[in-house]
Amino acid sequence: MATTPNKPAAAKTSSKGFVYLPLIAGWLVPGAGHFLLGKWIRGTLLAVSIIAMFALGLAMQGRIYKANGGDILDMLGFIGDVGAGALYIVTLAADWGQGAIAFATADYGTKFMIVAGLLNFIAVADAYHIAIGKKQ
Repeated sequence: MATTPNKPAAAKTSSKGFVYLPLIAGWLVPGAGHFLLGKWIRGTLLAVSIIAMFALGLAMQGRIYKANGGDILDMLGFIGDVGAGALYIVTLAADWGQGAIAFATADYGTKFMIVAGLLNFIAVADAYHIAIGKKQ
């Protein structure tokens, strides 16, 4: 007796619309990808966590990294900061986070902002996996 193969969940959901919208929205605004998918609690927790970490980093006078081709640690810091999406763009446009790191809390603030961006990258990947049906 022959059985019909089951279609993977990704094939079922990819025809439902633009699956990259939660990915793009989630990068620009932390938690927005989950909000678009109806995951309100997860989106709220992510948004609060990422925005709070980034704001605390700025409050501690952390430094924001700009694009450069110099030191590898500066490039990695830039990638982490860019992960925060619109938070990074607004901070750069307002010329915040440009001071020299003169004390320990400023160094912690810099790391807070980088980790906020990296957490947002993970949240974006999670929203994308929900959108394509790999995860619920």
